[in-house]
Amino acid sequence: MPVTTLDAKTALIVIDLQKGIVARPTVHPVEGVIANARSLATAFRRHGLPVVLVNVAGAAPGRTEQKLSTATFPPDWTELIPELNAQAGDDKVTKHTWGAFANTDLDALLKERGVTQVVLAGVATSVGVESTAREAYAQGLNVTIATDAMTDLDAAAHENSVTRIFPRLGETGSTAAILALLEANIG
Repeated sequence: MPVTTLDAKTALIVIDLQKGIVARPTVHPVEGVIANARSLATAFRRHGLPVVLVNVAGAAPGRTEQKLSTATFPPDWTELIPELNAQAGDDKVTKHTWGAFANTDLDALLKERGVTQVVLAGVATSVGVESTAREAYAQGLNVTIATDAMTDLDAAAHENSVTRIFPRLGETGSTAAILALLEANIG
């Protein structure tokens, strides 16, 4: 379902736009994803709405067939990219799993602010963004996904998330459509 509205208490959650992640090859030019995420963050700040910047620092401890070794990551791997223009009023969440809700204070932070809806952006579509969208939906939040403010390392995985998963969890739309709704509903 295309994006139709934004609640008055909507938060932006930007997933894993950090130095180590954006340096990896993605299916869409990461510069465009970053520009769109930055536009969203700037507009949310201007309207006094919460901006949550999420980074990942490790992985859940369970066994998997694909091992993630953090031993080879550079020291600045977890640092948020400067293009996000992080502000003192932004909330920052560090996760150690795919989704931003598990074992973090994100749910409590959003409830404290009375948030009823989240807009999601970031990398990777099928991992951090999709996991966070699933968790937000399970928490009872309205979910909106900015499809041009995200990308993935795998084209088929990105397409699956955008066309099959996200429409079942919420509404999807472009950055421009979300910004237009922000101006019309919150402005």
